[in-house]
Amino acid sequence: MAEFPLYGMRGEMVGSIEVSDDSFSSPVNKDVLYDVVLMYMARRRAGTASTKTRGEVRGGGRKPWRQKGTGRARHGSIRSPIWVGGGVVFGPKPRDYGYSVPKKVKRLAMKSAISAKMGDGAIVFVQSMDPELPKTKEMVRILEGFGIKDEKTLIVVKEAGRNLLLASRNLRNVRVVRSSDLNALDLLSADRIIMTEDAARDLEGRLSR
Repeated sequence: MAEFPLYGMRGEMVGSIEVSDDSFSSPVNKDVLYDVVLMYMARRRAGTASTKTRGEVRGGGRKPWRQKGTGRARHGSIRSPIWVGGGVVFGPKPRDYGYSVPKKVKRLAMKSAISAKMGDGAIVFVQSMDPELPKTKEMVRILEGFGIKDEKTLIVVKEAGRNLLLASRNLRNVRVVRSSDLNALDLLSADRIIMTEDAARDLEGRLSR
């Protein structure tokens, strides 16, 4: 078990928290991280690029000129792929780029991402994250207490309260995510991570399976 400082919502130290080395201080597997991040990024692709084949382009139903005797090359349609304005051969069509990796691989990637961020000192543990008022300035004040200004910040909670969601939604560099929805790409994309005690315990349980 490793012990880390535990802070209050205003940035004051209130105690310590013990977390398992297996989940928060395991060796960083860069190959697994690469594979899992690539999977999440592939899932984000829209896959909406589309081109028309010669059968889908409007026009071209009539033979442009007779087969023989004109001195020109033989053509059957002005929508042939070799004509300007013709169809596209092997062009993109709408498709789903998403794919999956085994659960064990995702779990190992999560451990690696958390451990990498812990090694960088980017994760701060707090008792709770529930602003008194659903105001943006309230959230700004809380972040300033941790020395956070313009960094990309990820707030990890077990359950997101209404005040937290309303106070953070207007801050473009702040994102709130439940521990059950957290993934390796979320962690690696953030500069600073604020994690509640409940979320840390929940992650410990999920990653130790």
